[in-house]
Amino acid sequence: MSTIDTNARDIATLAMQRFADRQGQRLIIAIAGAPGSGKSTIAERVVDLICESGTSAALFPMDGYHYDDAVLETMGRRAFKGAIDTFDAHGLRHMLERLKANEDDVIAVPVFDRSIEIARAGARLIAQSVQIIVCEGNYLLARQSPWDRLKPIFDFTVFVDVETVDLRERLRSRWRGFGLDEAEINRKVEENDLPNGAFITQTAAEPDLRLKNPGSA
Repeated sequence: MSTIDTNARDIATLAMQRFADRQGQRLIIAIAGAPGSGKSTIAERVVDLICESGTSAALFPMDGYHYDDAVLETMGRRAFKGAIDTFDAHGLRHMLERLKANEDDVIAVPVFDRSIEIARAGARLIAQSVQIIVCEGNYLLARQSPWDRLKPIFDFTVFVDVETVDLRERLRSRWRGFGLDEAEINRKVEENDLPNGAFITQTAAEPDLRLKNPGSA
């Protein structure tokens, strides 16, 4: 069994235990980590495992709250897309609060399309019947304002730890997959992704569960 599968099973088991304790009330969990940590893959697997157990679950990635490139251009921050100030923290918080309240028949959430580097509005629907929501993203446990208002919304939090050497390898492989040349890959990884990853790790609040995800992801 792979490390990702083992980690996902641990999270899914704990999530279902927490859900049982809530006597049917919706549970929202957070899986945070640096870019390239494998958190997205783990989160997707957690959702699959929960659904296989007979409990309904849905994935809610925070990347849908990237500012649009046109906005980042006006901010002078497009080259640093993925830094903490390039996301709509308040919009994300309001959506999490709405999902937690679970008062609507269905809620449409945005999803980031990495192939075009743009978030698609209303790209995923989360029905009122969904029992567990798995939110994954870089800054879900950030301690600075206004991000520090997110952690209290979550019922269970996870942080995925990965060594820098593994992050570098995964990130370079990711950008090669999108056809970038080596110069642009170096810029993205060394000047943006890895500094963001260090910031995320250093500023994250202590999670309920901390996991290691070594090797390939």
